[in-house]
Amino acid sequence: METDLRLESSLWVESKRYRAVLTGWHFNWTEVDKKNRDRKTISVPVAEVIGVEEGRVEILPQKSVEDTEKDFTVFYVKRSSSGGSEGLLWRLGRTQFSCPGRVLRDQWTKHLRNALKTHSPVRPHRLLVFINPFGGKKKGRQIYHSLVAPLFELAGISSHVIVTERANQARDHLLKKDLTGFDGVVCVGGDGMFSEILHGLIGRTQQEAGLCENDPAVTLQPCPLHIGIIPAGSTDCVCYATVGVIDTVTSALHIIIGDSQPLDVCSVHQASTLVGYSVSLLGYGFYGDVLAESEKRRWMGPLRYDYSGTMVYLSNRSYAGVVQYLPADPELSSPRDRTRCLSGCSVCSRSTERLFSNSSDTGSLYSTHLSQLSSDSEGEWVKVEGRFRCVSLTCMSSSCPRSPLGLSPSAHLADGTGDLILVWDTHPLSFLKFLHRHTSTQDQFDLPFVEVHRVKAVRFSLPSGHEEEEYEEMGGSSVGMDEENVSRIGSQQHLAEQKTASPFLCGLCCRKAPAVSVWNCDGEILPVTEVLCRIHGQLVRLYARGIEDKAALHNCSYEC
Repeated sequence: METDLRLESSLWVESKRYRAVLTGWHFNWTEVDKKNRDRKTISVPVAEVIGVEEGRVEILPQKSVEDTEKDFTVFYVKRSSSGGSEGLLWRLGRTQFSCPGRVLRDQWTKHLRNALKTHSPVRPHRLLVFINPFGGKKKGRQIYHSLVAPLFELAGISSHVIVTERANQARDHLLKKDLTGFDGVVCVGGDGMFSEILHGLIGRTQQEAGLCENDPAVTLQPCPLHIGIIPAGSTDCVCYATVGVIDTVTSALHIIIGDSQPLDVCSVHQASTLVGYSVSLLGYGFYGDVLAESEKRRWMGPLRYDYSGTMVYLSNRSYAGVVQYLPADPELSSPRDRTRCLSGCSVCSRSTERLFSNSSDTGSLYSTHLSQLSSDSEGEWVKVEGRFRCVSLTCMSSSCPRSPLGLSPSAHLADGTGDLILVWDTHPLSFLKFLHRHTSTQDQFDLPFVEVHRVKAVRFSLPSGHEEEEYEEMGGSSVGMDEENVSRIGSQQHLAEQKTASPFLCGLCCRKAPAVSVWNCDGEILPVTEVLCRIHGQLVRLYARGIEDKAALHNCSYEC
């Protein structure tokens, strides 16, 4: 493979010696002292190679020597006007030098061309940009025009900008308007704005393919347009979990370069109706209650989440439910294997090869999963029933600045599975310990009242005999799951009988504990309680690269 190749040479700049290394992924140069010890390494990803012509290679940023203070500006291979041999011309800071005969010129040129052909992404030329002027600190328009638009202009990217004036305007535009000529869609806002773009693009793609989204058994068509995220909202979980940092310029550069990161999507159905899509968090119980409470206090800004979380915790609520899930193959990965989904993740790569190798002409990456979901085979599903503090399903780690490892640290972005987290009813202090571990590096699943499973599908329903009156008061639907199908599902009762915890300061926070909770679907409240969730592998693609391993980047000059 091209990524296994390695080219290395030495060069001198005045009295300093450098070691230059080119692999299929990065171009690195390291300053070497007199004792042949490495002092400082600088790395440029090969994905930033933007053009390879006959005898010429360029790497971003394209700036002249006079107007830059960066260590490395540009390098290229050229043939002299007299027809002599090829060489390299380097610019390090303000120093320019040539290296005509001390490198493997032909191999460098051939290797760079192959690397560009194999790994370089397709850079966008025309983008559709939606700006949410109300999200976060209401600086979305200022962020785009002051930081992002100038970069797009320098990169030669044209953009059609729409400043939204109402909720779901971006979704409606993507569903109805002509998108011919656009290479991608960019949202300037938070997770709510991204959710609008996600629903619009998926819905538009299924419309054009003649597919019905409401059918739970339908094979959804992957979206052809990429999604770019410029963080400017009160919550930017999707950006943080796919890039590793919430930074406007970093996200803009990923879009300019044309990075492509596939992303799994979870569809949520109630009976035969689609109620939404989720990529980060689908939560019932604690997370649903926090969202419901915070929606009443939007005037507080981001502080409302802290306040609502505290009040819901003091309410000490738990809810009865029946959870059924279809486990994923445990030999491929596990939610407790302590691996991280980083850029170039091997688990996601193997999943891509496996899913693509058996994909049909429709481009489905999960047809095998759907066949299992639709089958009547007994014993495939697992069933648990009891009282839960929270039930969560996530297609990614759901990390954020406050929780650097996220809800499920070992979750993967593009392996076609999700992580189901069950937190059984327990003592308030034990639940507080679970919440605290989200902010630390401790194993948050190493608790007796917590379960985590890697799944391909999940059903949640109310137990038989549950009070439907209070359920209807919460605004939910009393339509249950198909009894005939449920009767065929295997069951597994929880090992210990769960006891309802006694009220804990509930009177200070609510007049009456509700019988049911609501679903938090990526920051939006779903109007139903009983749901069927399915993971669709790599349904969309983001202008992102995944979280890069800083340690690996620092030491990549030593890798073969």
